[in-house]
Order: sequence, then structure tokens, then C-alpha cells
Amino acid sequence: MSASTESSTAVSTEEVGTSSVRSLTGKLGPTAIVLMVVAAASPLTVVGGAAPIGMLLGNGVGFPAMYAISGVILLLFAVGLSAMTRVVPRPGAFFTYIGYGLGNRMGLAAAFLALLTYTTIQVSVYGYLGYILQVTVAGLGAPSIPWWVWALAMVAAVGVLGYRHIELSSKVLGVLLVGEVGIVLLLVLVVMVTGGADGLSFIPFEPAQVTSGSPAIGLMFAIAAFIGFEATAIFRDEARDPERTIPRATYAAVIGVGVFYTLASWGLIMAWGPDDIMAITAEDPGALILRTTAAYLGSVGEVVVNVLLITSMFACVLSFHNVVARYQHSMSAAGALPESLGHVHHAHLSPHKSSFAQTATAGLLIVGSAVLGLDPVLEVFTWLSGVATLAISVLMAITSLAVIVWFSRSAGPRSLWRTVVAPGLGLIGLVISALAIGANFPLLVSDVDADGVPRWGALSIVLVGLVVIFPAIGWIQGTVLKRARPQAYERLTDALT
Repeated sequence: MSASTESSTAVSTEEVGTSSVRSLTGKLGPTAIVLMVVAAASPLTVVGGAAPIGMLLGNGVGFPAMYAISGVILLLFAVGLSAMTRVVPRPGAFFTYIGYGLGNRMGLAAAFLALLTYTTIQVSVYGYLGYILQVTVAGLGAPSIPWWVWALAMVAAVGVLGYRHIELSSKVLGVLLVGEVGIVLLLVLVVMVTGGADGLSFIPFEPAQVTSGSPAIGLMFAIAAFIGFEATAIFRDEARDPERTIPRATYAAVIGVGVFYTLASWGLIMAWGPDDIMAITAEDPGALILRTTAAYLGSVGEVVVNVLLITSMFACVLSFHNVVARYQHSMSAAGALPESLGHVHHAHLSPHKSSFAQTATAGLLIVGSAVLGLDPVLEVFTWLSGVATLAISVLMAITSLAVIVWFSRSAGPRSLWRTVVAPGLGLIGLVISALAIGANFPLLVSDVDADGVPRWGALSIVLVGLVVIFPAIGWIQGTVLKRARPQAYERLTDALT
């Protein structure tokens, strides 16, 4: 990595023992930030795990188009997000922007919903990672160790990196990301050069294919693949030139992710042919990427993909760990979480106490899942990633609304496209997406009656209820703060430094 990740040498805060309070500093450039947020999207995990399931449960051969559709919706959202980034010099992202546009109570509600989003997606991937490690190591002849032991080991490893300076994490993520993206692009290139199974075509993008099956479920899996790109604003205090770095990183992340997933999922379909891909995927969706790689890149390529699949998931949980730690740091600075979470390490310049808190949270959730006997893939991964996708859709929709409202009240010249049209179109797309995902949630968790008809049973109600409960906690906290400490409440959003 180049000068974009030069080491920082100072922190503009008061020191308290081995830690300092409040501000993070750094000189991260667009490349370093993009690497961290795209690593959160875990490209190889999406292509190898989520895409096959999206095809099976969603709209089949037409699934690649859902990545393109999601990319357009989220790019419109990114326009408004970037506009706020340029004029609101705060690192809190959803928390800050919704607070500025819709009031502090809504900001706190959004902050707690964001914590739910990033924590559930992180723990869901820990479950999948633990399972993959269990199967891989046992396949090598070693004793079979329970998935949750592997997951806890990964929680500890992520905790060590998260405790240290952000630039160490960015370098680790950069190496892992280049490897996983490179092997997928090589696979797609070989498929294109050889013509695939039945020749190359654009059948996956035909309207009849896009609208087949259950497009709403397909859209859910597609949007889930983008989770993390919007977190570029979280790294504002550690960016070299925030007004330029953050918007550039945001656009690069959403465009890069959208193009990559569309191309990669199309390549998988071409590798086996539109007529045969669904039957082959149904045999073992988790092994589709490995079978495809073995067929086109040989046994060596298959081994490389298996290794990179593990590192891809590790990069994902590390990236989300950094995001959650900084979210908690911002909320602490605003008085919404304990003050200790706002401390910054005097040497590593990291929010080390917030990082430790997130490590403990993830560890407890993994232990709880093990005690309940949950399946790491079919339950931990699938259920929690569904909650995260619904929550992020709601969050981004509210943020788009906040952008429109804030700029409508602001004086001075502004771009109609960036402050009204683009966020307005993004808002419409995100509301439709959230409604579609919510309505079809029982399908995701297999909450069906005796005849196989989806129903709103206890499981669906509890999981979707989390998306209501968490923001309600923030709203109540804001209400109490407004009555008990009105001056502190008025300074709530501006307390982020």
C-alpha cells in the first residue's frame, strides 16, 4: 500500500493513563478506505455462498441482474450520502446525518439500528467461518473441532487486530481482498475465453428471467452483498482529506462492488449454462464455486479458492469489527454510550476500549448460539444476515430522507441532483426494497405451515421485531435525555468530534 496509508503520529485529545479520549486521527486515502469497506462485502464469500443461495431461493438464472439493480439504487443513495459528507464534518454516518436532518432522537434510533445491522452481519459470518474451518480442518485428517470453537478463535484474532492501529487492519484487508478478487476474475476470464458450457449470452438479464421465481428474495441477497460500503463516512476522522477522500471512496466502493458481483454471478451461470445451472446449484450450493473452479482452473485453483474463501470471511468480520468499534466511539462522544468507549489508545491511536467491547459482544453471541444448538449456516448465518439486510435497507431509506430534509432547510447554493433528485430516487428504491424484504422474510427463515405456505410465526416476528426494538431503544434514550438534560440533548449530534 502506498502513501494512502501513511502512519499517523498524533492524536488531538487529552490523555488518560494509557488511553486518550475522543478524537481519532489518520491519513487514510481513498484506496485504503475502499479496501476496508469492500472487504466487509467479502466478495468471494458472496460469490461462493450468497449468490448460489440467491439463485435457489430468489429468481434463478435472472439473479445477476439483481446486483445491477441494487447497484443503481445504492449509487443513488451514495450521491446524497456524499453530499452530506462534504458539508457535515462529523464521522457518525447514519447517526450523524439522520440526526442533522430529522432530529437527535431519530439520530439515536438510527445509531442503535446501525449497531444491530453491523453486529448481526458480523456474527452471521463468524458462524459461516467457523463451519468452513471445521469442515476444512477435519477434511485434512485432523480431529473435528466444533464450529463455535473456531468462531471464537477468529473473534480473538480479529480483536487483536482491531485493538491496534487501523492502518494495520487496512494492510491485512488489502492483501486478502486482492487475492480473492483476483481468483474470481481469473475464473470469469477463463469461462469467457472458453465460451462456458453453452456459449456466452445475456439470458440472465432478460426481463422474463429477472422477474421469475421470487425477485424479492433475490433482491434481498443482492443488497446484502453491498452491506458495508456506506461505512466509508465512519472513517472520516482517519481520512487524509475527508471532503474528497470519503466521497471518492464511497462511489468507488459501490460501483466496484456492483460491477464485480454482476460479472462474477453471470460467469458462474455461463460456466454451466443457463439450462443446467439451477440443477447443479441445487445439488450443493455451498460447493458451486469450488466445483466451478475445479472444472475451469483445475485442482490447484480449487485449493486456492478454498483457502481464499476462509480469508475472505476473516477479512469481512475484521472490517465490520472496525466499523462497529468506530460507531460506538462516535456514539460515546455524543453521550449515547459509556464515556470509556470513546477512549483512544495513546500508541495505536485506535478506539481500543470500543474494540474490546465489540469483541466481547461477538464472543457472547457465538457462545449463545452454541448453547442454543443453532446450525452455523442454516440458522446463524441465514437468520442474522436477513435481519442485517432488512435493517440496512431501512437505515439507508431514512438517511436518504434526512439528506433531502436537511438540504431543504439549508441556505446557500446546492446541486438539485445531489440533494433532491438522486436521494429521492434512492429513497423510493430503498423503501420498495425494505417492504419487499420484510414481506418475504418468512421465506428466508423457512417459517412455513404444514403445507409449506409462508406464515408469520414466532421466529419471523422475533427476528423482524429486532429491527423495531433497537431503534425504539435509541428513541426512548433520546426522549429521556431531552427531558433530563436538555442542553446535552441539543448538543447531541454536534458532540461527535
